[in-house]
Amino acid sequence: MRNKGIVIALTLIVSALCVYFLYFTFVSRRVQADAVRYATHNGEVNQPQRQHYLDSVWRAPVTSVLGADYTYRDVRASELGLGLDLKGGMHVTLEVSPVEIVRAMAGNSKDAKFNQALRRAQELQKQNPSTSFTALFGQAWREVAPGDRLARIFANTTNRSRNIDAGTTDEKVLRTIDQEVEEAITRAFTILRTRVDKFGVNQPNIQRVKGTGRIQVEMPGVDNPDRIRKLLQSQAKLEFWEVWNIDEIGPFLTQANELVIAQEKAAKNGTATTAAATPGDTTAAAATAAADTTSLAGKLANKTKDAKAAAKDTSAAAQQGQGLFRYLTAVGPGTLGARLRDTARVNKLLASPEVRAALPPNLTFLWSFKPDVIGKEEMLTIYPIRKSRDQQAPIGGEVVTDARQDYDQSGQPEVSMQMNPSGAKKWQKLTGANAGRQVAIVLDDQVQSAPRVNGEIAGGNSSISGSFTIDEAQDLATKLKSGTLPAPTRIVEEAVVGPSLGQEAINQGLYSSLAGLGVIMLFMAFYYGRAGLVADAVLLFNMFLILGVLAQFSTALTLPGIAGMILVIATSVDANVLIFERIREELNHGLSHKDAINKGYSRAFTAIFDTNVTTLIIAIILGFFGTGPVQNFAVTLGIGVFTSFLSAFFVSRLIIEWLIKGKETTRITFSTFLSRNLFQNVNFDIVGKRYLAYALSSSIIVIGFILMFIQGGPNLGVDFRGGRAYVVDFNKEMVASDVREHLHGVFQDAGTEVKTYGSPDRLRITTGYLADDESVTADQKVRAALDRGLQQYAADAPVVQSTSKVGATIADDIKKTSVLSLGLTLLAIFVYVLFRFEKWQYSMAAVVALFHDALFVIACYPIARALGMNLEIDQVFVAAVLTVIGYSMNDTVVIYDRIREYLKENPNLTFAQVVNPALNSTFSRTMITATTILMVVTVLFFFGGETLRSFSFAMIVGMIIGTYSSLFIAAPLILDTSAGKAKGKGSEPGAPTDAAAPKLSTALQ
Repeated sequence: MRNKGIVIALTLIVSALCVYFLYFTFVSRRVQADAVRYATHNGEVNQPQRQHYLDSVWRAPVTSVLGADYTYRDVRASELGLGLDLKGGMHVTLEVSPVEIVRAMAGNSKDAKFNQALRRAQELQKQNPSTSFTALFGQAWREVAPGDRLARIFANTTNRSRNIDAGTTDEKVLRTIDQEVEEAITRAFTILRTRVDKFGVNQPNIQRVKGTGRIQVEMPGVDNPDRIRKLLQSQAKLEFWEVWNIDEIGPFLTQANELVIAQEKAAKNGTATTAAATPGDTTAAAATAAADTTSLAGKLANKTKDAKAAAKDTSAAAQQGQGLFRYLTAVGPGTLGARLRDTARVNKLLASPEVRAALPPNLTFLWSFKPDVIGKEEMLTIYPIRKSRDQQAPIGGEVVTDARQDYDQSGQPEVSMQMNPSGAKKWQKLTGANAGRQVAIVLDDQVQSAPRVNGEIAGGNSSISGSFTIDEAQDLATKLKSGTLPAPTRIVEEAVVGPSLGQEAINQGLYSSLAGLGVIMLFMAFYYGRAGLVADAVLLFNMFLILGVLAQFSTALTLPGIAGMILVIATSVDANVLIFERIREELNHGLSHKDAINKGYSRAFTAIFDTNVTTLIIAIILGFFGTGPVQNFAVTLGIGVFTSFLSAFFVSRLIIEWLIKGKETTRITFSTFLSRNLFQNVNFDIVGKRYLAYALSSSIIVIGFILMFIQGGPNLGVDFRGGRAYVVDFNKEMVASDVREHLHGVFQDAGTEVKTYGSPDRLRITTGYLADDESVTADQKVRAALDRGLQQYAADAPVVQSTSKVGATIADDIKKTSVLSLGLTLLAIFVYVLFRFEKWQYSMAAVVALFHDALFVIACYPIARALGMNLEIDQVFVAAVLTVIGYSMNDTVVIYDRIREYLKENPNLTFAQVVNPALNSTFSRTMITATTILMVVTVLFFFGGETLRSFSFAMIVGMIIGTYSSLFIAAPLILDTSAGKAKGKGSEPGAPTDAAAPKLSTALQ
């Protein structure tokens, strides 16, 4: 093998990286196990104690690698996480409402035509969910007010900075609206990311959905869905507050600290404290603070040290300090802060009645949103905010009309901010009263910046400067603009998975994965002997690589991801089978082991390369258009393409060449007594049966679609039709039809489906009740209706284990993207096959065969439904269909490759003369690959759990029909669509002849 050194080096580097990242996964699991042991009492885990343990080590070193310490937070950031379906938690897709943005830009106009156009645009949006709301609003305006100009509505003080006046054209107004909608989505994304990070969920995931105004949020492990909904859907609260000087509050803090110390001593001695103080009695405290220059308050009040000196000195003092000052320290001139891991303790102390009694009633504390690193510690600044009597901020974010990142005179990044006339007056008053002091810019109760006011600012135009990077300045500008327009979000898709259901999914996924892997390894060992053991070693290495790369990219592992991983491992067997079958052919031709191995790998390379490329095409399309579980499946599939190619083609060759190196007699075998003569001298007239195959396929597809029509259409899941679904556990076996009857009324005769889900005591209840209403109120109404319907089963202890919701709009989008994914896949494969085989007949036949496979799988669902299997068509089903297409294409490419090889080696033969021998010569590889994959997906079907039931059923049907279509549809179609009897490579395929397959096989040997 050429470039062996490069292959070895690459393998070692990738392996080392995988070991490095997977090591953090093992450390994380160890820490979590320690937390469980710490919190376990009398066989039960105290969850608050467990979480307290994890919080205590969050920023503490838990391992060391190459001399570098890693905290538990570092470890969690690098580990291979578990998805919601394996861990429990909440998945939410939110949509920013463009309607409210347009209303706000119009100054909440009461104009009848404007509001009629808005309503009309909302109706059009339901019919055209993929069209931008701005374009639909423009269309509605032209219908409602032909000849009238939008500038009449939008030329107001709010839009003056956007250069909209009475003469602005409709096109420019719509462009400006479109720009504001996009900026609002960006602002909403930034705010949501801040909120999610603040919530403290381990490994949260928040991302924008490409090409839409939607934002996806995944929060593993959360157990309070209502709180999350409120957190994500409440509008941003931007405020400007006055800040106390540290010397003004130093006496109060000293007095509060003395009370905390007294309380701690009393608790230690077991006595009650009677210390009390009034907020107004500060003379003694102030005098003490001023005299005691060694205390924290004294140092801050006298400002005797610069930031670094104060930080070092007070950090040491904090270690020896007591009470509140044990945690508070100086992080700059006149600025207080605390170590990030101590902020919870500070909050608890500041909220205690004793401390609140010592502090002025108009003083509250807010933390900065981002920590600073001082020495080796992460410090969070705490700001003393001066509250007004009515607790209202002097200025709210609604007065900000624009904010952008700019540069000051020295070229440093700054933020320019503009306010409306009302805000400008308030800003002038606030800055005039606080010259030389700080004003805090607060978003959702976190201080984003606290610039010092140089003097009174008139006109509402301000510049905020500081030690900003460009990104920090842009982020601050985005946050300032969050108060410009109200852009409420609504939940259009939601899934909540309970932790017990997640643990069950872990067990099912683990057992089915191990079983599938075991089946493949046993088969390979029994069929190929020692070479099969090499393939098994390569399979384990491939699994290790897939997990390692997933960890490197911080990709969570989900049930569809496990399915994708097992499928990748199964299809990687195909590469080994291709190679081993080629080697066996060359050995049968009398070549030595060394020559046969070299030739076998060389001849198999083209087919392996083509099959991997077609699989990668599927993965890219699924990854681009898919969401949630489908996207995770696609990521795993895409990673698997590269790891499989590396392990199956290169690593296996290194092992085999090492085994035969310098040996007169080989230590490697490629068959056993069971397989030695299996599939030898196969001579089926496959092409001659093609018309029977055409008729059989057409009949089954027609029967399936007739049944689908009789059944009232396809059995679409919530993904495709919208609605809400609940998985409910009972303490005994339930009759699904009886439960449905009782729920039908409470859901007001809306489409309701109840079916057994995995076990007889578990039901999945799906309803279209209020499917078009995506509000939180509608969610509550549907859940209340469900609870009413289940009341009569109270003795059976119904418990909702998971919930999911898909809005009608997003369901339409999913359907459209699914069809688009299928179309693009077929188009991409057509182009690739045309490029590789240079004849349109090859591409056409391949695409027709793949389309046949997709229709066949779809048709089997209503047939299965008629036989009592109530399987849904959802996003995961689409992933299964596209995977079937990928597998079938792999099979077809192998056959195409063998036909091309035969034509090249026998230029005097026609296509018709080589097609049957080519099909027969690849028959063993086709059957072996189909058998291994079929065994794996069968294991998934029976042991993978209800989540993968539909997927694995589609895969079982798809593996069988994909193998069948490669033999009886794809290659024969080339024959039927070809004209003439030209010969050889590069010519048109010819018509059938009487040439016998055995003679051709002998000639080719």
